[in-house]
Amino acid sequence: MRAALMRILLANANTTEAVTAICAASARAVAAAGTEIVPVTPRFGPAIISSRAENAIAAHGILDCLAEHHEGCDAAILAVSYDTALGAARQLLPIPVIGMTEAACMAACLLGGRFGLVTFSSADLYREVITAHGFAQRLSRIAIVDATPYDAASDPDAVARKVVIAARSLAAEGADAVLLGGAALAGIGTRIQAEVPVPLVDGIAAAVKLAEAMVGLGLPKPRTGGFAAPVGRASLALGDALAAMLARR
Repeated sequence: MRAALMRILLANANTTEAVTAICAASARAVAAAGTEIVPVTPRFGPAIISSRAENAIAAHGILDCLAEHHEGCDAAILAVSYDTALGAARQLLPIPVIGMTEAACMAACLLGGRFGLVTFSSADLYREVITAHGFAQRLSRIAIVDATPYDAASDPDAVARKVVIAARSLAAEGADAVLLGGAALAGIGTRIQAEVPVPLVDGIAAAVKLAEAMVGLGLPKPRTGGFAAPVGRASLALGDALAAMLARR
């Protein structure tokens, strides 16, 4: 078997393996022939992030996971739609780190003027994430579907129908593209795109292509400024890999 030309770490911040599997399938469907997708799930944290408290807890879990598994990878993708701990991960890791919602927003802005977002819950959190990325003025509306990430894994056809209805409503209101907000919705866009009149942007797919592009550019990590590697300090009760990265000088 020929060795991969590029290895991309796909790190889910939720601890639900079924969601990791959904994201990995979506990533592999768009990855270049020489790209290997390496899916990982944190060893601790919330099963599904749906609140600020769970998101804060998940930040520790995803950083621990990235520290343990990034060796040998050329880039990392946060397979979590809140882009949990993205800034911290970029500072910590020596490789490019791409957030799936950040990537989706960037792709949507290349497709038109304004974009909508379809998701399961937590509209306020999504607005905060999109605002933090600088795209608040491009967001038209967030549509909430009556389903859960568990439903997307167990009954994807029923969830797909609800997403179609929500995406059509956003398009009717003037959205030029619709983001699929939620790692559990990864891959669903290709199944229903023909039923929606505007592009459906899959954050995992967008992140894979951006990660491949960043690796291809070969740009170095900043050595100064806010995203340079953290100055080494001792920590208490962290996982070995994360503690070692934080203590590195």
